[in-house]
Amino acid sequence: MGEMTAGVLTVSDRVSRGEAEDVSGPTAIAILAGLGFEVDWRVVADERDEIQAALREWIAGGINLIVTTGGTGFGPRDVTPEATAELIERPAPGLVEAARSASKHPKAMLSRGVAGIVGSTLVVNLPGSTSGVEESLGVIRPALVHGVSLITDAHTPHE
Repeated sequence: MGEMTAGVLTVSDRVSRGEAEDVSGPTAIAILAGLGFEVDWRVVADERDEIQAALREWIAGGINLIVTTGGTGFGPRDVTPEATAELIERPAPGLVEAARSASKHPKAMLSRGVAGIVGSTLVVNLPGSTSGVEESLGVIRPALVHGVSLITDAHTPHE
């Protein structure tokens, strides 16, 4: 497989306004880079239109994987799952289900993240906390490279 590309989209009102530092985005970037992905990074507010615009731009550019951080909780402005679900063509619920199931955090079940395929791009919603990103990517990491290769049809056929 050639160069794998990924985008990390941090969804946070406070970070987008410069009121807080993003710590979960850089955590996701480091993990994905360690898997061999060339990683782009953006920050948007908790606004459905902004989230979808960033996702659409990356998808149109042919990026292989998009990981969002933040906006997956129960708060009134947590709209990342809805914004993502409207674009998903083929759901891949096992990714976020695995991350939630394996979490050691008692409130992980409150994460509403979704995952799925849009064109030839895999999109996965993760929580906004650094520990949530580390734990989630730690669980789904083995499937990401293989999943991307299956989507892009750059894999060796199954025997």
